[in-house]
Amino acid sequence: MTKRPAVGIVLLSAALATGACSASVGTPQVDKSEVASQISTQLAEKIGEPPDDVTCPENLDAEVGASITCILTEQGTEYDVTATVTSVDGESANFDIKVADVPNN
Repeated sequence: MTKRPAVGIVLLSAALATGACSASVGTPQVDKSEVASQISTQLAEKIGEPPDDVTCPENLDAEVGASITCILTEQGTEYDVTATVTSVDGESANFDIKVADVPNN
């Protein structure tokens, strides 16, 4: 089994700070599983494959400036990843993501 270098996640933090994600919202929140899914998708686009896991503790309020901190796990190492809403257009909330420069553990 080939393992990806965890260093790749750290190097992505600057690139992801400008990438926007969007999710459809039927209520004034984006479901936490959808936020986690969008984070994985963005990372997969940047590094060629998704991280091992992304878990968000709560739903993301669909209002500009709202943010949540999720946990990204890569090869047993955890990183904070922050999703911040940049705009809301109808039923879509767009948000930027930023991976912490240093692991949690």
